[in-house]
Amino acid sequence: MMLGIPSFLPIFQSTPMNQTGFTLAYWCVLLAALLPIVCAGAAKSGRFGVPRSQGGYDNADPRAWLARQGDWRARANAAQANSFEALPFFIGAVVIAHQLGAAQLRLDVLAVVFVVLRMVYILLYLADQSNARSVVWSLALLANIAILFAGYR
Repeated sequence: MMLGIPSFLPIFQSTPMNQTGFTLAYWCVLLAALLPIVCAGAAKSGRFGVPRSQGGYDNADPRAWLARQGDWRARANAAQANSFEALPFFIGAVVIAHQLGAAQLRLDVLAVVFVVLRMVYILLYLADQSNARSVVWSLALLANIAILFAGYR
């Protein structure tokens, strides 16, 4: 029994450090790494092939083009930046949890929760729902902190 929790529940059992293979939590790292790219694609969507003189996407100077955008495109770009900002802590937390021998099911579930919350966060950002977005951002941060400490004993 660990911390008064029955050890027969698989979510509370540790996984050996020599586990081979790509865990679900590691796949979630890949998904989280792709989220900023999805946000950038959303910001640029519908503007490819449109002449620059008519506001089309400028691949010669993409950052300046994105900086001139407004409304949902600007929010998609901001969601991209925030997704990049959240990524290092998530990667570190997943790696540390694996190194500490966190229960794999618990770690996998928390990683999926983090990625789902980040997806919801992006949708709320695009929809200009700032209060709900902030709540979801906070929940994702808490999930990430839980991942970090998932293997703590």
